[in-house]
Amino acid sequence: MESRKKIGFAGTDGRTYLSAYTVSTAISDIYKGNYTGVVIRGTSSMPEFAKILNIPIEFIETKDNSVESYSQAIEKGIKDRKLDYVVPLPEALLFDGLVDMLDKKGLGDKIAGLTKKFSFLEGDKAKCKQVCKDMNIPVADKWCVVDARSYKDVLSVCLDYIHEFGGVVLKYPYSAGGKGARVILNTWEINEVYTTLMKDYKNNYKKMFRNSMWPLLIESRMSGVEISFTIFVDKNGNYQILPTAMDYPERFEGTSDKTNPITGGMGAISPHPFESEELIDMAKETIAAPLVKYLKEKGGLRPCILYPGCFVSFKLNGDGKLKPTKIRVCEINIRAGEPEFQAVVKRVRNLGQLIEAMFKGNLNEIKPEVRDDQICICIALVTGPGGPDGQKGYPWSVTKFEPVEIDFDYFKKKGIQLVPSGMGFSKEKGFFSDGTRIIYMIANGQVKDNTSRSVVAERLRNKLLNAFDLGKIRVIPREDPGGNRLDLRRDIGIQYQIAEQLGA
Repeated sequence: MESRKKIGFAGTDGRTYLSAYTVSTAISDIYKGNYTGVVIRGTSSMPEFAKILNIPIEFIETKDNSVESYSQAIEKGIKDRKLDYVVPLPEALLFDGLVDMLDKKGLGDKIAGLTKKFSFLEGDKAKCKQVCKDMNIPVADKWCVVDARSYKDVLSVCLDYIHEFGGVVLKYPYSAGGKGARVILNTWEINEVYTTLMKDYKNNYKKMFRNSMWPLLIESRMSGVEISFTIFVDKNGNYQILPTAMDYPERFEGTSDKTNPITGGMGAISPHPFESEELIDMAKETIAAPLVKYLKEKGGLRPCILYPGCFVSFKLNGDGKLKPTKIRVCEINIRAGEPEFQAVVKRVRNLGQLIEAMFKGNLNEIKPEVRDDQICICIALVTGPGGPDGQKGYPWSVTKFEPVEIDFDYFKKKGIQLVPSGMGFSKEKGFFSDGTRIIYMIANGQVKDNTSRSVVAERLRNKLLNAFDLGKIRVIPREDPGGNRLDLRRDIGIQYQIAEQLGA
């Protein structure tokens, strides 16, 4: 029997655990290979989850959360034959040079991801815009970089873009955990949005630039449908696009504003309601191929994951169906999305084979084996408001270290998977929250020939919401032992119904 290859996922969030879970448990009907998923660092709750649920995941600890500790743990894991390949998931590890560190130790062929030199594709959005321009990758119709300290210049550009495009986006162009973009839809909002952004990132600017120019990226607002594409790239420049997913980045239902901020993601569904073969082919031609060509020409090509966030425009066909007409890139990430990747991998049978092919250089021979007859809904459970200091809840001020109570038997019976994220565990305290996105609920549903996706999605959504409403998972508030500190978005999944009404 072929030995099991061990694939490590470095990080501490839900996608780390679920990726390892999928590698260990998913069985391909087409491709050979046996794999064990390994979580590198993770959280203290993850080994306990794997133990309770009898999941064959292995764990490697790190001294702390620094890139040096990750590097040391991975090096030891490879030498001790506890790791064959490693996929870092948090972008910070790539920004801080994890790939470079291991490459210097002769282990660069064992780790995926771009080097620090090319991490600017996500870490410097203004510089990335220039790459897109050079490679003819469509982006916003207009964009510019101004000095963030010059409100007069910011105001002038905003007024022009609002007049011409009906809106404008201010972007802190460096790493911001998906929270650095601020949309402005009318003139009244310009000063308030600008002031808030500067308050949030003033200290960052000071550390990076002191008295030199503080770059602020300003883009014309793009319309259409937001869709992201997960692209696996191998060492030879072959690539595969995985199933799409739709993210829910706003804290609450509705458009982003000062009371409804962009978060790290409140949930995801897969496939995206507007996914089609034609759309995937368009993404290959206009985004994936030029990006891979750029990396190859500049010497940055290596096994990696690219995750471009895009806006897609559509038109109506003669048969009443929507046809994609143009893709424009909003940003490019250099790692899998969170939580979008969770909804994606729950529909992929051969994640292990795809990752191994990234390193071997034969992704042209391994295609994503997708459960095309299934949809997946992933909902984040986050810390809600309340607490001793009147905390507003995630993503603002939060309570921490409150106990988490879980009815594991209920979730197993209902076919709902729980993915721990911002949660710890100790023998003395049991499970406890860290105040952020505590855990995810995920469920797949099969779409049969006589059933629409919207009907299946509504069943899945209600199943997940019922589990929450029944208190089958709770963060117990200090002030109310019978209550539940957790909160969630209740609209995740309804876009399937809306898409069907539009002709998707």
